[in-house]
Amino acid sequence: MIAVALLLATVALTVFGQLVFKWRIDATGSFPSDAGERLRFLTELALDPWVIAVFASALVASITYGIALTRLELSVAYPVMSLSFVFVLGFSVLLFSESLTAGKVIGVALICAGVLVSSWA
Repeated sequence: MIAVALLLATVALTVFGQLVFKWRIDATGSFPSDAGERLRFLTELALDPWVIAVFASALVASITYGIALTRLELSVAYPVMSLSFVFVLGFSVLLFSESLTAGKVIGVALICAGVLVSSWA
């Protein structure tokens, strides 16, 4: 049961990282063409407390996933990570007003179906 909780924490941290990184990238603006401006852009991102939190969440997600792998087979644990696709799609529509197309829904449904099939095999 602890392994499942660790996997879900890994998924939550991964989703958090993706959503916050997108938010901060959008707030920083387009990647500049000028080399000096690129350095400013990257420095601004690197020093952003939210981006630092993204990197920290990635580190913690790696740790929780590693601990989960001590209790689960990789072939069981890794497919659970695909839940991040579902959550990122849903939250990107809600938070960033991204489009929810039939192709995206079908794609995520196929991923989920594949996870179900692989977990029964």
